[in-house]
Amino acid sequence: MVSDDHRMMTTRAESPLDRIYLSPPHMVGREQEYLAEAIASNWVAPAGPHLKRFEAAVAKRVGVARACAVASGTAALHLTLRLLQLQPGDEVICSTLTFCASANPIAYEGGTPVFIDSESISWNLDPNLLADELAECAKRGRLPRAVIAVDVFGQSADMQPIVEVASSYDIPVIEDAAEALGATYRGESVGRSGWASFFSFNGNKIITTSGGGMLCSDDEWLIDQAEFLSAQARDAAPHYQHSQIGFNYRLSNVLAALGLAQLESLDQFVAARRRNFNFYASRLSSLPGISLMPEAPFGRSNRWLTVIRIDADRLGATPEEVRLALETENIESRPVWKPLHMQPVFAGCRYRSGTVSESLFREGLCLPSGSAMSEDALDRVCRCIESLARRSARKMAG
Repeated sequence: MVSDDHRMMTTRAESPLDRIYLSPPHMVGREQEYLAEAIASNWVAPAGPHLKRFEAAVAKRVGVARACAVASGTAALHLTLRLLQLQPGDEVICSTLTFCASANPIAYEGGTPVFIDSESISWNLDPNLLADELAECAKRGRLPRAVIAVDVFGQSADMQPIVEVASSYDIPVIEDAAEALGATYRGESVGRSGWASFFSFNGNKIITTSGGGMLCSDDEWLIDQAEFLSAQARDAAPHYQHSQIGFNYRLSNVLAALGLAQLESLDQFVAARRRNFNFYASRLSSLPGISLMPEAPFGRSNRWLTVIRIDADRLGATPEEVRLALETENIESRPVWKPLHMQPVFAGCRYRSGTVSESLFREGLCLPSGSAMSEDALDRVCRCIESLARRSARKMAG
């Protein structure tokens, strides 16, 4: 049955040759107006009124005291770990089912990642496996310096038990909400459960500043220090004096102006991506061997990407065969994140294992999910997968 959500979607005729991208930017509001304001004011440096307004607006939306706008989500995490003063060999726990940027800053600071498998209900860090790992760390007398819990594909991790078990060992939790702005956890915005959180505004995220990120926290000291370090750690002096090594991480006022306009449309973008999911669910969930990413009962996903899971034996086609079939029709799709414990760069890192993340990598495929997708584009994706399913069914029957 077609949902009311996707009946509301605007349709337009599209050429079959048009490329359907996975998650392109979507300019729909006052982007040009705010950019023109920033340029006319001559605030085109990593300082200015739009930057402060953007930080305040994100902090208010998330429900935290402060926010610091930086060049990327990776930069936000790097600053946070730098302020923890990691020592070489210090361990930091991290979700394994995520992009490498969730763990790379650990290595920047000389730390060692320890990876934790996912739970099936949310595809995010498993709180029970985290508890097991921390108990063993305590027995060895060597606790990790932090826990990085990722909200993968726009769905919150189960932060309450994660924070509770980490807090029992006095370990701070950093929420990697890079993909999840606009999602909720237990009725509140993602990004307010731990000591710190951060978001990404890369071009493929639910809102974009072209490139950018935001560090959020109720800890005033953390945000003050992050601002200081992100602007090359310049001391308070009339001349250029530096007592610490800093970074050129501050976001431009021009890009912040873009972010302000995008943030005003966030609810619209979330609604559109959830309509995408509903459309896919209505068309694809009845196909043999196809299921969709579940929505955990403790939150509401922003459905940044719609992800399907494929049982190749039942569908008669592997995720890679589905991806290639879509590519033949000029449709972009992408495998689920390759777990970090399987990445060559992290070979040898400890891994608290289960079977969830590896099976999701083998079976998962991310479908086009942009907030500007028309019903025609969604239909084109579904028709391609349905056609492949019919061909596979005939082949298996014959």
